[in-house]
Amino acid sequence: MKSPRRQPAEWAQHEAVFIGWPSAAELWEDNLGPAQSEVAELIGAICFPDPGDERGERVRGERVELLVRGEEARVAAEAMRLGLPDPTLVRLHEAPIGDIWLRDTGPVFVDDGAAGVNASAFRFNGWGEKYRLPDDDRIAGIVAEIAGARLRRFDALIAEGGALEVDGEGTCITTRQCLLNKNRNPTLGERDIEGVLKEAIGAEKVIWLDEGMKGDHTDGHVDNLARFIAPGKVACMKPTGKDDPNAKAFAAIRKALEAATDAAGRRLEIVELPSPGRVTLDGKVAPASHMNFYIANHSLVMPSYGGLTGEDETALECLEILERHVDRPHFYAIDSSRLLSGGGSFHCISQHQPKRG
Repeated sequence: MKSPRRQPAEWAQHEAVFIGWPSAAELWEDNLGPAQSEVAELIGAICFPDPGDERGERVRGERVELLVRGEEARVAAEAMRLGLPDPTLVRLHEAPIGDIWLRDTGPVFVDDGAAGVNASAFRFNGWGEKYRLPDDDRIAGIVAEIAGARLRRFDALIAEGGALEVDGEGTCITTRQCLLNKNRNPTLGERDIEGVLKEAIGAEKVIWLDEGMKGDHTDGHVDNLARFIAPGKVACMKPTGKDDPNAKAFAAIRKALEAATDAAGRRLEIVELPSPGRVTLDGKVAPASHMNFYIANHSLVMPSYGGLTGEDETALECLEILERHVDRPHFYAIDSSRLLSGGGSFHCISQHQPKRG
């Protein structure tokens, strides 16, 4: 029997989006201000995606619920908010965020049918005990309370929102490297995890990929690898340059997707985007991905990495491809190099709340 519970696709309309504001100076150091600037650009593209007509009228995007920690961060966030054409589209909330990765520390919003939009939360262990910060386990409850959503906890599974990609029709993509990792769920197998995902987000079919990107401390989060962009249609990356460090992983991901069917029994249409290629931070390969885009109500915002590479030559090509396949009027490529220094990008710091009904 199919569950009425579904995690909606990201292209479904949002009531709001929760975003983490870079707040911890001890974590970001010299990158704090630049990271805040990148988040400010993301917020602008979400709230006011249309530059306006000759009368200066602009399309209003979705509301942003911005989580900040501490007075200095609040002052910076308030200055950003007041600089927007309509500051009321951004609401500030003091919260004990250890860091900004709300896709993982926050809950996953689900449509519970007649019960409305509620939230599911898995057990969080700091990405496999790598980065445990005080109060991270409180964030899901805080976000759900702000949203007015009932929170259900699924502690049988250690997982993060960035490890799950859904089409809103019962299909979920994830990776074995993450969810089957001994640092998360050493006693669970694929079928065990599929059972929890069915109850938590309504996953009727789980497509398993193997390995993620090199340098990714999340152990292969799927939102860096493969994203649904329409029913039956999934985007993934192809290597750029002869020294792309993820060429083997990208080939394996495409092969797995080609062999898969979704919950409706359809073969997937695969849309390939060029990767950023080899991107390094402090001499080490960084998990720079064009897949970490966010689909807002009126725009798609994709990360680029020109701040590290001098020029992200493939970013515009990616946008042109996405424009042909994603039903949105506005597309942005915004530099995310400083956020990447913290380990992620735009999708990682956001968690969308579906519109009720």
